[in-house]
Amino acid sequence: MQSKSISALILIAVLALVGANSLYIVDETERAIKLKFGEIIEADIKPGLHFKIPVLNTIRKFEARILTMDSRPQRYLTLEKKAVIVDSFIKWRIANVQEYYQATSGDELVAARLLAPRVDEGLRNQFGERTMYEVVSGERDELMDELTEKLNAVTKEELGIEIRDIRVKRIDLPQEVSHAVFERMNTERQREAREHRSQGKELAEGIRADADRQRQVILAEAFRESERIRGEGDATAAATYASAYTKNPEFYSFIRSLEAYRNSFSSKSDIMILKPDSEFFNYMKKSQ
Repeated sequence: MQSKSISALILIAVLALVGANSLYIVDETERAIKLKFGEIIEADIKPGLHFKIPVLNTIRKFEARILTMDSRPQRYLTLEKKAVIVDSFIKWRIANVQEYYQATSGDELVAARLLAPRVDEGLRNQFGERTMYEVVSGERDELMDELTEKLNAVTKEELGIEIRDIRVKRIDLPQEVSHAVFERMNTERQREAREHRSQGKELAEGIRADADRQRQVILAEAFRESERIRGEGDATAAATYASAYTKNPEFYSFIRSLEAYRNSFSSKSDIMILKPDSEFFNYMKKSQ
């Protein structure tokens, strides 16, 4: 009786082990295939719980999410035969599980080794068709989109891989030409600076000349206005003197003589030589 119980326990354990090995789960972030002695019998198994035959069937699971491959910096020549060092990366995912497994045996490192030369060749061709300006700023997005589209057609068919994006992280000049390029850029900037300075000086001279002209015009107009006012004042003064003279000519002559005396005798060092009967002393002689 006891031996039957042990046998039953052993049978249950074996059945449990076989059942456990017969079930497997494919996660949402995974792609899977079923093999029978190394031959694919079911490709692209959907996520969920599935059944397999132990020993006969083998399940291989792969990452279904987008993966990143960081390429090593490579040297390329542009259309004008200028060398650049390009550092890029690739975003890719498995598009066809069966093709991917047959091409890479499911190894991501093998996939990266197969992708690298294709991307390198594509970048070399794209850079060789464009100038330095176009690859640096003008047409970089267009270059990457065109390269991604061309490589996708190849990698999907040959490797079962979909390339989602190719991007350039950095573009540098080789060390041997960096100094020469820097000197050329420095010379160009100095030339532009001299042009701006000369234009500024020319503009300043124009502004200064215009200001001087306006100053001369304003001074001339002010002088003309002052002369006009002075002339009007002199005319008014002369008219006043004339009016006063006509009212009392004798008194006017007396006042003018007094002014002449005051102006003549203001300095003690002055010497005047006059005849005694000169009209200058007329009012001194005639006190009345």
